[in-house]
Amino acid sequence: MDKLRVGVLGATGLVGQRFVHLLSRHPWFRLEYLAASLGSAGRRYEDVVSWYMGSELDDRLKGFILGNASDPASVPRDLDVVFSALPSSVAMDVEVPLARNGFLVVSNASPMRLERDVPLLNPEVNYEHIKALELQARLRGWRGGLIKNPNCSTAILTLSLAPLRKYCLREVIVTTLQAISGAGLRGVNAYSIVDNVIPYIEREEFKLREETRKILGRLSSDGVEPGDVRVSATTARVPVLDGHMESVHVRLERAFDVGEVLDELKAFSSLPQELGLPTAPKRPIVVMLDRDRPQPRLDRYVEGGMAVAVGRVEAAESLPGRWLKYVVLGHNTVRGAAGTAVLIAELYFKMEGMV
Repeated sequence: MDKLRVGVLGATGLVGQRFVHLLSRHPWFRLEYLAASLGSAGRRYEDVVSWYMGSELDDRLKGFILGNASDPASVPRDLDVVFSALPSSVAMDVEVPLARNGFLVVSNASPMRLERDVPLLNPEVNYEHIKALELQARLRGWRGGLIKNPNCSTAILTLSLAPLRKYCLREVIVTTLQAISGAGLRGVNAYSIVDNVIPYIEREEFKLREETRKILGRLSSDGVEPGDVRVSATTARVPVLDGHMESVHVRLERAFDVGEVLDELKAFSSLPQELGLPTAPKRPIVVMLDRDRPQPRLDRYVEGGMAVAVGRVEAAESLPGRWLKYVVLGHNTVRGAAGTAVLIAELYFKMEGMV
């Protein structure tokens, strides 16, 4: 088959580089356009990028001349999908005109994630929400569409929660230990993070709370209705390069057996696995039985970074009610960002019969 033509906005940041890495070898997609800030536009990609993963650039990509990511009119009209790793401060000004004018935009940026007609997708968890694009087209009159992937911590958390829905989720208490790459290339001063933990990340707790409720919600004719689950989050930045770890307590309405829960986690799969999507992990959740696992340095790349690793699964018997507790780890720039966006695009084109 002829490959679908794709572009990346914000291609020089950490998530943008991850997009380029994943798409440069993709069996369905062919990178045709890369764009960055005005200060980098017009320069060759290899002369601008800080290739933080240590991988060599594809020779074809080295000579790409970067476009201006702040100018929607400069995006080639023949692209089948535009992936956005733009900063939140400029994302809406670029993504909305593109969607209005016929582009499919899959975005990692936070603006509009909570709009009722904008799909916020973690594909194994709420793939059916992609149909909110139909409402989006009716309400906004856009000829294209805008889909969002979740905040990195939300993507990791909700994937681990998906198999637990059969026990009726009622409350989630989560504490995150988030890698410095989650703050971007220049996001955390080295002197601030070395030998330190920073117990607050701007707007992260709000995102975890509200995005989780939306992803676990129900699609209706009026859009996505948030799920009836309470979420309390505490977020911290830790001196780890990649990989967000989360300590999770979940209150369940139905009785559970820990052995049965472990089996549910191990066996979990969903539509992306059934469809055989290229970026879908064979095992979305990898259960680890050693009490000192998962660990970022050892486990962030399980299933190529597209799965989450879960350990320390046990009943929290000291709490009133039916509480389960566990630790979950995921790669924040793969499962938590670019990888999920690529998986969303695969799901869209497969459901549209284009691949």
